Amino acid sequence: MTLLRAQPPAGEDASPAATLAASRPPAGQPGEVVIEVKDLVRRFGDFVAVASTSFSVRRGEIFGLLGPNGAGKTTTFRMLCGLLPASGGQLRVAGVDLRHARAQARQRIGYVSQKFALYGNLTVRENLSFFGGAYGLRGARLRERMDTVLRQFDLAHALDEPSGQLPGGYRQRLAMATGLLHEPEILFLDEPTSGADPLARREFWRRITALSEGGTTVVITTHFMEEAEYCDRIVIQDAGKVLAIGTPQEVRAQALGDGKSRRIDMEQAFIAIVEKARHRSQEKSKEEVAA
Repeated sequence: MTLLRAQPPAGEDASPAATLAASRPPAGQPGEVVIEVKDLVRRFGDFVAVASTSFSVRRGEIFGLLGPNGAGKTTTFRMLCGLLPASGGQLRVAGVDLRHARAQARQRIGYVSQKFALYGNLTVRENLSFFGGAYGLRGARLRERMDTVLRQFDLAHALDEPSGQLPGGYRQRLAMATGLLHEPEILFLDEPTSGADPLARREFWRRITALSEGGTTVVITTHFMEEAEYCDRIVIQDAGKVLAIGTPQEVRAQALGDGKSRRIDMEQAFIAIVEKARHRSQEKSKEEVAA
């Protein structure tokens, strides 16, 4: 907390996070739907991991996927990224039908996994060069984008260090820099602040907000309920079903469900919504058994 208080006041910080918006704004109209999910289903044998899920995400929105372990949010997230095929339903990302053209969609999205997924034995420079080439960047364009993300994420001083030897916060920065090299329209982040200290988490969210303001759509999973407050809208899943969707304020109001105006935080709202849904499911099961 002492370190947090020592930070410059808002408006006086010239850090790269303040100017992180993509140098090439995403094409399209602000507020248009860039992710559309209708009756999405994913089965693993007889087990239904995601059941008839529907929602949409607009351009420039920060959209959060929340849910307890086993809720289906990771499965949904992987289908949105094109990493896992859907068993049924409709799924369009960046104007592309993921049921038929996943490779085409992946060219327009960036992905940062929960765990550090880059090559630890390669240097920062080598990782950026390799993944830039994988995204189709070559020559002067690749060098330009590498210079840009190195500056934005303050990684230039570590250019020739093996990425596996970087401190945790810098590994996260490198993963973000790699995911943004090709200036994706949509950025998928899987629990990116897991294990980060409060200062690193604050800096991360400043970067995400800057990206959103520049028109980049951000889809994020997190197990920190207070971070859901940074999202424009969130969806809460459990047992593969959508239990709530809306702004943080709307979700808190749904959790109360009694017309009262008392204040609850997002963690309390999350627990209340999940417990209510599970109670209804148990009661329904008892009625079916009795019948």
